[in-house]
Amino acid sequence: ENACVPPFTVEVKANTYDKHWPFYQKYGGSYFPKDHLQKAVAEIEEMCNILKMEGVTVRRPDPIDWSLKYKTPDFESTGLYGAMPRDILIVVGNEIIEAPMAWRARFFEYRAYRTIIKDYFRRGAKWTTAPKPTMADELYDQDYPIHSVEDRHKLAAQGKFVTTEFEPCFDAADFIRAGRDIFVQRSQVTNYMGIEWMRKHLAPDYRVHIVSFKDPNPMHIDATFNIIGPGLVLSNPDRPCHQIDLFKKAGWTIVTPPTPIIPDDHPLWMSSKWLSMNVLMLDEKRVMVDANEVPIQKMFEKLGISTIKVSIRNANSLGGGFHCWT
Repeated sequence: ENACVPPFTVEVKANTYDKHWPFYQKYGGSYFPKDHLQKAVAEIEEMCNILKMEGVTVRRPDPIDWSLKYKTPDFESTGLYGAMPRDILIVVGNEIIEAPMAWRARFFEYRAYRTIIKDYFRRGAKWTTAPKPTMADELYDQDYPIHSVEDRHKLAAQGKFVTTEFEPCFDAADFIRAGRDIFVQRSQVTNYMGIEWMRKHLAPDYRVHIVSFKDPNPMHIDATFNIIGPGLVLSNPDRPCHQIDLFKKAGWTIVTPPTPIIPDDHPLWMSSKWLSMNVLMLDEKRVMVDANEVPIQKMFEKLGISTIKVSIRNANSLGGGFHCWT
């Protein structure tokens, strides 16, 4: 609720496809289209109800009016939403880490989760806030060339992204855990300084490994490389992992998810169709998956994993699948 389209700044432009640029130019700084947002809200309410029925404790962020304009010494912006806790929070052991984020529209997103975090803190959790970036102009390559997908492939292969190394920045959703090992990608929102901060902060108990993919628009790892169980990972066939042989040699099972069946005309303003593999594992034998994505449901059933089917196709338009929304 109260979700706003982010202003069409360079860091947003670098993470979106050109067919959606007119949408951002029209709605940037204002609420997402009301009818679509209402459908998304209804879907998430249903998802939460089903999670409760499956025995999951559901906590919700505080409502905030994200249309309010704010100003720092370095920039001014409106907000985005408090819809994707996966993007901003990562839990490692008994520690909750608030990510610093990289979009100016997400500068104050942490405020929506503070009530929940304070409660867990009082109950014994550690609470860490990563260094907040200034998000000054120097953090972004203001001349970042954004043209064709081919251009983006070349830039990513050369290690060039819209975020610079001016100061640490990262989104939690670029990290994914496997026991004492944490895998992360350098992306449009996570820079090497941010990765190094996490590496130093978590050492020596946890090891942080950089992985990379053939991805023209890297932002958040779950729809590219999603660990769904011990030694079991979904690997996006359109974005192959450059280090996949290391996982194979370690005995991992690499599962290739089927092509998503979401219609071409369905609006995905902030993501790709591969949100179909952005699933939520409730445990090793239960997965929450989109009710419309029959091919991936069959894939999980062949793996011996029961599927809990929920439709969040309209919620997908806001940029996240089940793993993002939780």
